[in-house]
Amino acid sequence: MKERIYFDAILEPNRPLGPLGLTLVIGFVALVSFVAGIVFILHGAWPVTPFLGADVLLLALAMRASVRAAKRREHLILAANTFLIERINPRGIARREELNPYWLRVDHDDPDLLGCELALVSRGRRWIVGSFLGAEERASLAGALRKALGEAKAAASP
Repeated sequence: MKERIYFDAILEPNRPLGPLGLTLVIGFVALVSFVAGIVFILHGAWPVTPFLGADVLLLALAMRASVRAAKRREHLILAANTFLIERINPRGIARREELNPYWLRVDHDDPDLLGCELALVSRGRRWIVGSFLGAEERASLAGALRKALGEAKAAASP
């Protein structure tokens, strides 16, 4: 007999621009920096030009880091007897935590507070989930988790 699933969600960060969009943004910034560099050289301020190139390089590195970070995933599954947190890092390596849902509670007291974490707490340990989500998404997730935990605990009680 298959165990009932009370909650199943895959959490993902918002996607950055696609490859074409990234190329266009970096290309536009490079073009603007090149034109600005020509203007600075014509006015005798040639020492400024390497900094314009450094700006484009730093933007490209930041965009690359953003694309890599967007590959993270969190998979939350609540069944009658287990709560599974599976975290998949940008390299695709998964780490799993199995918790007893009976002892689990959702800690998200002040969702309007900027940077308020959504944590799952069990027997003195905390697991932060959805750290890359926005405040509204975390509040919605907290409500859905509380509801699902309540249903699972009610079903497990005789």
